[in-house]
Amino acid sequence: MKALYFDYNATTPVLPEVREAMLPCLENNYGNPSSPHGFGLKAKLTVSEARNRVAALLGAAPEQIVFTSCATEANNGLLRGLFPEKGAHLVTTAIEHPSILAPAAALEARGVEVTRVRPNRNGVVDAQTVLDACRPDTRLVSVMLANNETGAIQPVGEIARLAGAEGYLVHTDASQAVGKIPVDVETLGVDFLTLAGHKLYAPKGVGTLYARSRRTLPPLLLGGGQEGGLRGGTENVPHIAGLGAACELVRNGLEREISRQRGLGEIFDRELDRLARGVGLDVLVLSRDAGRLPNTRFVGFKGLDLARMLEELALADVAVSAGAACHGGETSISHVLEAMDAPADYAGCALRFSWGRPTTEQDVMDLMQRLGDACQTVRSD
Repeated sequence: MKALYFDYNATTPVLPEVREAMLPCLENNYGNPSSPHGFGLKAKLTVSEARNRVAALLGAAPEQIVFTSCATEANNGLLRGLFPEKGAHLVTTAIEHPSILAPAAALEARGVEVTRVRPNRNGVVDAQTVLDACRPDTRLVSVMLANNETGAIQPVGEIARLAGAEGYLVHTDASQAVGKIPVDVETLGVDFLTLAGHKLYAPKGVGTLYARSRRTLPPLLLGGGQEGGLRGGTENVPHIAGLGAACELVRNGLEREISRQRGLGEIFDRELDRLARGVGLDVLVLSRDAGRLPNTRFVGFKGLDLARMLEELALADVAVSAGAACHGGETSISHVLEAMDAPADYAGCALRFSWGRPTTEQDVMDLMQRLGDACQTVRSD
């Protein structure tokens, strides 16, 4: 029985083309990019080529790209750097990734004022509401581009247009969006953007922070002056090379892949509806009426036990993520579902299904067969 991986929003496999780009850096291209000899120059050129590829995917200039170890480092570094003292104001949303919400809470404990805008029932924030939350002392507006649980796409371009016109800096965590939908920093109009390599078929341990102007970006790490003085520390050349290759890979034929993955979603929706009617299940697709990533479905199963569903799917060799956690017999729903005011009967057993480039139509059909078996087993308990 083939293992079915439907957890691409958690992480993606490193694709063969990416591994091939990394191998020379693990074998003979092992120089330090800061070294003045030939070995160092070769490594430096590798980093430069990767920077060009990342910039091309984002519609940015290479000098606007700063390599980091992950999106979490980029998000933390940006927030902590822009808010070195109390007396400033941050606007964000209640549905951000923990790598934004956690440093925001830490800043708040130090005296920074934080406003967290809540979304509507579809999991989408309103651009005007975000702008209305800004004040004269607002230093940054940070709104994710696509939610990691629901896949709902946020109106970041409109937010940047409205907030930028008032002189506010705007950041978006685009980790879930890059490689799945077109992401162009000029179209969005943001000042800062972060991405995580392992969300788009690069290895774990590499990310990027885009900065429209380096003058507005404080150093993320102090050290030997790497990354133009913005992120000290010897560059992770193999992983950076992998990220560059991944960006090149997803940039070529992106619209075609979007169409294919949207087609997989149509099959998912059709078969889920057929399954629900066939066995009498009550299901709710969260953020159904919102613009969503083509590869994501967040489904609530009314009346089913989450822990048992996860157990049955794991036994059937199906990988998914849950929108709630079980502790001591009690279920706590995710902060995203809570912020959306998702119906409790569905939120208590919400499962996220996300697919990627290796996923086939047959994989979706097999998923539905195993999902149906799991639902029947859990319901009969």
